[in-house]
Amino acid sequence: MHDTLPRRPFGDTGLEVSAIGLGCWQLAKAGWSAAERDEAVAIMHAALDAGCNFFDTAPGYGGGHSEEFLGEVLGPLRRDVVICTKFGHGARGGTDFGAAAIRPSVEESLRRLRTDYLDIVLLHNPPLDLLDGRVAPQYAELERLKEEGLVRAYGASLDWRNELDLLRDTTDARAAEMLFNAFHQEPLPAFAAARDRGMGLIVKVPLDSGWLAGRYGPGHDFTDMRRRWTPAVRARRAALLSKFAALVPDGTTLAQAALQFALAQPGVATIIPGARSAAQARDNFAAARGRLAPEVVQAITGLWAMEISGDPVPW
Repeated sequence: MHDTLPRRPFGDTGLEVSAIGLGCWQLAKAGWSAAERDEAVAIMHAALDAGCNFFDTAPGYGGGHSEEFLGEVLGPLRRDVVICTKFGHGARGGTDFGAAAIRPSVEESLRRLRTDYLDIVLLHNPPLDLLDGRVAPQYAELERLKEEGLVRAYGASLDWRNELDLLRDTTDARAAEMLFNAFHQEPLPAFAAARDRGMGLIVKVPLDSGWLAGRYGPGHDFTDMRRRWTPAVRARRAALLSKFAALVPDGTTLAQAALQFALAQPGVATIIPGARSAAQARDNFAAARGRLAPEVVQAITGLWAMEISGDPVPW
């Protein structure tokens, strides 16, 4: 593992994480071909060669195969990496956020990841009422696991500002994974207060599932979960992408600008773009070498305020 990526403190947990991590849901296939597995290994090595030490997974990614794959590759490096996994959506497809299900889920993740502790465990987009530590029993159980040394930090994976506010104000959570990108800036006003509370923030979907990398146009034919976008939503995203591209400085790719925009926000510890190839992973990590000028960050913030905030783009 090289140390080319800058490290950032993860809140007040004592953990230090690479500014750009790796989202690992795409590295999760049952019965994948030799070529697919070789590409997944190449992506992991590209991440490690870049100095990435933060890896985000979940039991539900590939029916547990993402955790198993990470355990296989990262086992010899376990003390040098930070692994974030989740709870709520199980490896066998069921959903159970009950407090009694947390320990069995953690124990299964420990087995698949070939480790005796988890750096970060997140409730995986739970219902809003389970973010209220005044009534939800999940946090007492997570505290017990933390006291036993099985978990170093806990929190939740979230999409909206009110969710982060509730988690921050009613629990001792020290981790939040937030949906945030140039097209989805709604949670941003809560970031600074979360930082001041000692929470580490992870930004998920920083490339808006590939749109902000310029990979798609209004007529793109999706075959995966992105089929949920209607033609009207695709056309709107394409129009917004043109306006975003006009703000990107020369010499910076769209993807790099999108990632640098997320990295510029207060309290963000790491961002977790996924990658479908080693080359794509290397391009993502290269974004850490540059920084957007404050006026560009402000302009991208303004794009959301003027064009999107009053009429959010469905994700």
